[in-house]
Amino acid sequence: MSSLPPKGAQTGLGTARRQSESFTSEKANTMSTLNDYLAQKRAAALDKKAQVESGQARPVALKAEVTAEGRSGVRRLRIREHQIISDSPPDYAGYNLGPSSPELQLGVLGTCVTHIFLIQAALRQVPLNELRVEVTGQIDPRAGQPGFEDVPIWPHELGYIVHLDSPASGAEIDALFEAVEQACPILSLLKNPQTIRAEVRHVNSQAEDTRTPDAVAA
Repeated sequence: MSSLPPKGAQTGLGTARRQSESFTSEKANTMSTLNDYLAQKRAAALDKKAQVESGQARPVALKAEVTAEGRSGVRRLRIREHQIISDSPPDYAGYNLGPSSPELQLGVLGTCVTHIFLIQAALRQVPLNELRVEVTGQIDPRAGQPGFEDVPIWPHELGYIVHLDSPASGAEIDALFEAVEQACPILSLLKNPQTIRAEVRHVNSQAEDTRTPDAVAA
């Protein structure tokens, strides 16, 4: 007895494969390059600039919320409709489900530097075939302990390397880099001292749950 599938099934499978290959090929042919994106970014950046010059631009409120998840202790970061998980490595009671907070900080610096490179390249019409930003730093668990009082508890020795593929001249890239250093908000945040407001709002939900009806009525 033959184990081959029915002829119709073979035909259907072959058709599906051809359609999939055709879709993949079409997608590859129509996929935008980074320079195609820079044209879109230039239009958006010029529009933002026009809004500022016309007085239409206003401050944008920013908000992030983090909750500690039960049992796992992972930190769930919510920003608008987006969620990111931050976690510790196994040697610190974590499950390695996401990057640590110091790693996220390096990542935030990298994404911001990358974004500002795109904006400035678009405004200056500097072509970019490829852009990659590598951010490094270190954090020392011994910081603040006896014998290590001078070691900072925060991530330090930060640095970044920008890898560019571009037909632009060295002078154009140098000017682009200088513009990014001046315009990058997260880079400026890390370089300059900040005043941060903080407060603790304390409740005791267990005490509230154990109150008697008479106590609640009173």
